[in-house]
Amino acid sequence: MRISDMIEEFIKELFDEEEQEAIEIQRNELAHQFNCVPSQINYVISTRFRPSQGYYVESKRGGGGNIKIRKINTDKSDYLTHIINHIGKEMTANEVDILISDFLTYDIITRQEAKLLKVATSDNVLKLDTQIKDEVRARIFKNMLLNIE
Repeated sequence: MRISDMIEEFIKELFDEEEQEAIEIQRNELAHQFNCVPSQINYVISTRFRPSQGYYVESKRGGGGNIKIRKINTDKSDYLTHIINHIGKEMTANEVDILISDFLTYDIITRQEAKLLKVATSDNVLKLDTQIKDEVRARIFKNMLLNIE
């Protein structure tokens, strides 16, 4: 497991342990705990705790870098609508993988739906010019999410 994955898992476990919609962490303390640089913490938060993934992040400068992460708690339909509305015009395969992983974690989709989403948006299927591949992927992903019950 990569350090980024471990940091992400740790933060998500904080939500489970504290049963709260928001948690506060200190970037420097977390970096010390994982024996990494604070920018690694920033990377994890900026790539894995975005609004499109069901989180709002508030950063406070100074004092070790306090960061407040708020989880959006809604039902499946509201959650998917929120995600669809926050997907931009383009998506990379990695961004799709992260969302699918989150969907599975929160029981938003089934394993079968995850496989279909992944296959339909994979680089193996989208044999397109790199300039339009991520745009087509985002459109396919959004439309598939609109049809999940």
